[in-house]
Amino acid sequence: MKSFFDTVDKLKPVYDGTYKTVLFICKLLLIADILITSMSVLGRYIPFIPDPSWSEEVVLTLMSYMAVLSAALAIRRGAHIRMTAFDIYLPKKLIKILDLLADIFIMGLAFVMLIVGWKYAKNIGSKGVYVSLPKLSRFWMYFPIPVAGFAMIIFELEAIYNHIKGFFIREEGK
Repeated sequence: MKSFFDTVDKLKPVYDGTYKTVLFICKLLLIADILITSMSVLGRYIPFIPDPSWSEEVVLTLMSYMAVLSAALAIRRGAHIRMTAFDIYLPKKLIKILDLLADIFIMGLAFVMLIVGWKYAKNIGSKGVYVSLPKLSRFWMYFPIPVAGFAMIIFELEAIYNHIKGFFIREEGK
């Protein structure tokens, strides 16, 4: 059984790379958000700086990408919202089982986000356009949901694997 886990553990660099990529994308989105917002605010008060009409819609779209992608990142770090108030009263084995169950439900949500989010982006999003950017489809406004669902699936696979591995292999020092 240990050799199986050793083999699967070789995928950790893939998860690390995915995490770093999503984190880098979030950083780029934040920088773009700050630059566009700064240009828009300064453009209201300084005559030679343009205040583009599209800035608000683009900033809100970028923020929606950051919000759902950063939630996916929280899964990998185990920083998502969870109830731990009763953990000190419950047996450790039960806590492990409940953590696994919670991650299975989150995985289910991730699949819903991927499948339903893609349908919304493809169907509803493709029918509309941004008011200030009539050539840009609203697909891009709905697209963060399936992207985040995909990232959540990747990180949940790792979390579920780690839970299952924890049932079979005792970590050093514990």
